[in-house]
Amino acid sequence: MLAGTAACSGSSGSSGSGGSGGTGKGSGVTLTYWASNQASSIDGDKKVLGPELKKFEQQTGIKVNLQVIGWPDLLNKILAATSSGKGPDVLNIGNTWAPSLQATGAFLPFDSSALTAIGGKSKFVPASFATGGVAGKDPTSVPLYSLVYGLYYNKKMFADAGLKPPTTWEELQTDAKKLTDPSKGTYGMAMEGGSYTESVHFAFIFGQQQGADPFDSSGKPDFTSPGMVAGVKQYVDLMSDKVVNPSSVQYKNGPEAPGDFAKGKAAMLMSQNNADNTLVADGMKTSAYGVVAIPAPTGKKDIASFVAGINMSIFKNTKNKDAALKFVKFMTSEAEQKILDVPFAALPVVAGMTPNFTTNADEAKAFQGILATRAVPLPLVANESQFETNVGNAVNQLIAQAATGTPPTDSDIKAALQQAQDKMTPAG
Repeated sequence: MLAGTAACSGSSGSSGSGGSGGTGKGSGVTLTYWASNQASSIDGDKKVLGPELKKFEQQTGIKVNLQVIGWPDLLNKILAATSSGKGPDVLNIGNTWAPSLQATGAFLPFDSSALTAIGGKSKFVPASFATGGVAGKDPTSVPLYSLVYGLYYNKKMFADAGLKPPTTWEELQTDAKKLTDPSKGTYGMAMEGGSYTESVHFAFIFGQQQGADPFDSSGKPDFTSPGMVAGVKQYVDLMSDKVVNPSSVQYKNGPEAPGDFAKGKAAMLMSQNNADNTLVADGMKTSAYGVVAIPAPTGKKDIASFVAGINMSIFKNTKNKDAALKFVKFMTSEAEQKILDVPFAALPVVAGMTPNFTTNADEAKAFQGILATRAVPLPLVANESQFETNVGNAVNQLIAQAATGTPPTDSDIKAALQQAQDKMTPAG
């Protein structure tokens, strides 16, 4: 599907001097930039990015027309742009989409010349840079914000129950049951049960814990292996065990699940470090929660996250290539990382920097440690976004079934994953 998308994306919304880029004040170049929603609201992103884009304009004379796009719409909007030609100059992508979007041929490869223009490959954290595209090819995206999953826990709720943060998945399940009291509207775990991206992320992470890969060594889908089935069941069982609020099947990529955690309606939350934005917006202090790595079942692989984050790409036929590269260099500079990581609760993508997204030193250390030692990239295959969509939606349906009081069996899970696999088109 993606591989067959026409590589005719462009920048019809931008104006400028035919690819000369901006070389100084008064250059007359305007870039169109699609930014992903990182703050607790789209307006929040605009407030953060506005002054920085103005600073870039003052430094270079290049104006930036900002459009902030919510996650439910972002991938479809990007795909529409690759086929219609009505796209921006520069955009944010979820880094897991990088191989699939690279396969469209619509994006500028960051070859040695382009990398030199933005400061060089060596300036980036290796784990984050590795997400830029299909392995072995010049990447078509570079990291902007780095993220990993962690297990947030409410310190008071745990202390009141005489519990310590879990170190195994079995302990997590036991703790979640003990911390669940539907009569009081409290549950052991918060879940974005309607988010296909969350669902596929956990299907992958828990599948990894179970020793399974969704694609074999030749890149062929292998969604129905025992390890993948066990990994999906691990996640869906949270709903089957009734330790999450059944209404969370309506929660998508938004503030609902972190909001429940912040308001004391859930004792635990598995989320990326940018959940801090919603927790702060809902009035939760960093001292009220702790963060540890998501634990694995006893005896299984100690994988706690995938290498998540936001990358930047440039449409290949932009009329403002030089200006676009200047903008990417600016956004990925150490100075801007220090500024943007705080409101967007991101780990730095520039090597050697100390995380500053939180004043909680233990939280920063926990997330940095997960990225360094317990995170693996999602499959670097061309049809990865199909994997996300098909498996994510399949897991959402299983969660919805569990919410009705009918826990999915291993056979149910395998059948759902087989249907997802049958929807995959060959990578090419």
